[in-house]
Amino acid sequence: MLADVALDLPVRPVLPALVEALRDRGAAVLVAPPGTGKTTTAPLAVADAVAGRVVIAQPRRVAARAAAHRMAALLGDRVGDRIGYAVRGERRAGPRTRIEVVTTGLLVRRLHHDPELPGVDAVLLDECHERQLDADLALAFSVEARGTLRPDLWLLAMSATPQADRFAALLGAGDPAPVVRAEAALHPVERVWAPPPRPVTPPGGGRVDPALLDHVAATARRALRERDGDVLVFLPGAGEIGAVARRLADLRDVTVLPLHGRLPGPAQDAALTPAAGRRVVLATAVAESSLTVPGVRVVVDAGLSRVPRTDLARGLGSLVTVPVSRARSVRG
Repeated sequence: MLADVALDLPVRPVLPALVEALRDRGAAVLVAPPGTGKTTTAPLAVADAVAGRVVIAQPRRVAARAAAHRMAALLGDRVGDRIGYAVRGERRAGPRTRIEVVTTGLLVRRLHHDPELPGVDAVLLDECHERQLDADLALAFSVEARGTLRPDLWLLAMSATPQADRFAALLGAGDPAPVVRAEAALHPVERVWAPPPRPVTPPGGGRVDPALLDHVAATARRALRERDGDVLVFLPGAGEIGAVARRLADLRDVTVLPLHGRLPGPAQDAALTPAAGRRVVLATAVAESSLTVPGVRVVVDAGLSRVPRTDLARGLGSLVTVPVSRARSVRG
């Protein structure tokens, strides 16, 4: 399958060593910077080396669909043939499918239902550094299934973070699994600090000060004036995306596109598909990892994120809007 891909991505030179590590140990860790092609080419290389199906788990539905579409495009196939995907409420796969992209939650359910994973020869856990409950359970259940029921099952953890030692220890069961690292060219990034013209009210109860949204929209307009290419804007949630989109509705010759997990598939695909004109893509944290938004040259970060928190007084969980540290911004 990889031989059918003419594109020479930065991760490609290390793929033979990765397959050899999996063949020798049955488990490995792949560390590769964002944009090197690990999500779309590593599964193709693994599929060439095994007879059964390769399952690759993504933490988000939009990332799972996007990865499947990208791999199918690289092969010149349609989704549902050799490359398929399955997310909550939607599945496109068939008897010829060799690689199936699923969400981590769906993989957990499959492992719970039948931990032997019949017909599956390799499980790839992408963006494994994201500490979500489903991701941790998928990793734990996969390791347990390989250790007790499927010693022939290949396990590969993939991440952009260099902190791979703990994943190597988990996959190695006493003897750390091999870690394969890919390098990529570094490009200079100019950071422009653009604070609001006046203080804004800190977020509380999930509400974001409208003055901050006004400033985010104004900064996006500034980016369009001063820079070339598309603009990617990070916002904490779908409500803020809609509010900023309304503030940018009068832009001429610029398409404003939302990107978040609640959108239907075609709307998500529109934001991830190259276009002839200029675009402003308004995205939540879903665009932080596993996704490449084509054409982006400028990123505007509102500096806020929506994260789950537990209200100890009520014993209930809720989403809370919190500031993003400068170490994490600009995200990508």
